[in-house]
Amino acid sequence: MVPRSNSIVAILVGPLSQPWPDPGSAQEIRLSSGNGGLAVLSDTQLIEVLAHFSRERIPERMVHAKAAGAFGFFEVLDDVSDITDAHFLAQVGRKTDVLTRISTVGGEKGSSDTVRDVRGWSLKFYTDEGNQDFVFNDLPVFFLRDPIKFPSMNRSHKKHPQTNVPDNTMFWDYHINNPEGIHALMHLFGQRGIPASLRHISGFGVHTYTLSKQDGSFVYIKWHIKPEGGIETLDSATAVKLAGTEPDYHVKDLFNAIDKGDFPTWLLYVQVMKPEEASKAPFDIFDCTFTWPHAQFPLRRIGRLTLNRNPHNYFQDIEQAAFSPSNMVPGIGPSADIVLQARMFAYPDAARYRLGPNYQLLPSNVPHSPVYNPYERDGPGRTDGNYGGDPDYVRSSLRPMRFSARHAFPTHEEWRGRVEIRSTGGVEERDFEQPRILWGLIRREGEAGQFVENIAPTLVGVEGALRERVYEYFARVEPNLAQAIREGVQRAGGK
Repeated sequence: MVPRSNSIVAILVGPLSQPWPDPGSAQEIRLSSGNGGLAVLSDTQLIEVLAHFSRERIPERMVHAKAAGAFGFFEVLDDVSDITDAHFLAQVGRKTDVLTRISTVGGEKGSSDTVRDVRGWSLKFYTDEGNQDFVFNDLPVFFLRDPIKFPSMNRSHKKHPQTNVPDNTMFWDYHINNPEGIHALMHLFGQRGIPASLRHISGFGVHTYTLSKQDGSFVYIKWHIKPEGGIETLDSATAVKLAGTEPDYHVKDLFNAIDKGDFPTWLLYVQVMKPEEASKAPFDIFDCTFTWPHAQFPLRRIGRLTLNRNPHNYFQDIEQAAFSPSNMVPGIGPSADIVLQARMFAYPDAARYRLGPNYQLLPSNVPHSPVYNPYERDGPGRTDGNYGGDPDYVRSSLRPMRFSARHAFPTHEEWRGRVEIRSTGGVEERDFEQPRILWGLIRREGEAGQFVENIAPTLVGVEGALRERVYEYFARVEPNLAQAIREGVQRAGGK
């Protein structure tokens, strides 16, 4: 404790109950009347401690609130100079520091790790050209193709506005009325819906991205991350038990593994599509509810990700970390995927709300390479010198700047058509084509029974008419699947 100034005088009623401590001692000096009675406003340490405690929480993320995190590095294993000149990928053997955060989506910070949910996987590469962020999921597709649905979809997976508890009726009501999510649902209720460990999950970019070179050439790509230790999952019964006995099971597992030197590793791959192939594809390559067939677009290895260091302080290193798909270095770029375009706005905007406008100055978000951006100035939490007296406007002759001519992303895609506002809706046959293929794979791998048992309990309490519509929804994938789910609900206690 910092000793109090001798200029502070406490006016007390009644005798002191104990001698005044030696100012040079290690005891805490309190301005009060002893064991009870009054506290005074000049007891500034009491006031400051209490005031700080009431403000030490920041808004938790609307989604992805519960997470584990760690540091590591990425090493390039294969030459990809034919498709990108991104500097951190340009040379075999090059290593780049990385920060990662892996989370559930729907639950709050205090929720259980082992719920059936998508896992979000954020990665920040501290490259020598600035920060490159990836915001991946552990499922290869998403629940929507129209970003205006994103808040509604997430609300339907969260708590009911009246009861304040998760509600299966709300969940299924959303999905049967927004049927493009069937492919993601098939993955969610499959074997990979609950990982056994964050060290054994896959990561997918979900969206279509681009890799490019300074000459303007580019390719479309899909990102894939595969665990070298293999995929490991939990059955529903084990997951429910762990949710009650070890709600932080995944956080502990990752921390303890790294702490004892058992460093998890993954291989990073891309699927590559040439621009001339895009127009011939039998599906919309910018629609994140579809996957690209591996037979036509095989995986191409790039490098290895290793996590080898735990956070020093979780709040500073992980909770204050901010990731956005808009953070891209030259050689990596977005595509015309409208959901990706929306995320490129929404993620930094969420960070501005949660952490403040200068969130990029926080330790986990500061690039390891020099970055000069004098056009963002002032605001709360400025700690970097605020660019001193440098001009804070563009095109100054007082301090001329040279702007890079490198292509951050392709500039010669053709965008045609009218700008209009609409929300996708209705049932489209294309939404069920890939889910049928996935259902065939589930059956061949002997996982059909478990798939049905994962879904059935969520329908037991859903009212009859809505439940019938859910059966009709899955019947569009396969009539026998709908019948199996109906029978599973009956076995679970539903009518």
